[in-house]
Amino acid sequence: MLRIPCPWCGPRDVSEFAYGGEAHIARPRQPSSLGDDEWGDYLFNTRNTKGVYLERWMHAHGCGRWFNAARNTVTDEVIAAYEIGAAPPSIADTSMPRTAESEARPELRVAEVEAPGGPTSE
Repeated sequence: MLRIPCPWCGPRDVSEFAYGGEAHIARPRQPSSLGDDEWGDYLFNTRNTKGVYLERWMHAHGCGRWFNAARNTVTDEVIAAYEIGAAPPSIADTSMPRTAESEARPELRVAEVEAPGGPTSE
């Protein structure tokens, strides 16, 4: 069973949460200037990382608040949960299982994001 640690309520069963997709995706600054292809890319194309992935969750059957979580998509282990707007945790030195793909491509180990206020912040 997957348990997700809500920053406000503590660890709960995944059935209490709603998945919100990839975290730290910046909304386009001038949405009216985008064409259909650019909107499609913004809405539907995500990294789909194998390994540690930063994603958004809402505690729908609890406090109702949104937060971000770092989850290993291979093991389904939730490494950390943190408030939206906060910088992602430093997870590069965790003892997460490595896959052949993540060993060959280090960028798959930790999603590349910038601190809040940068171009990829929420």
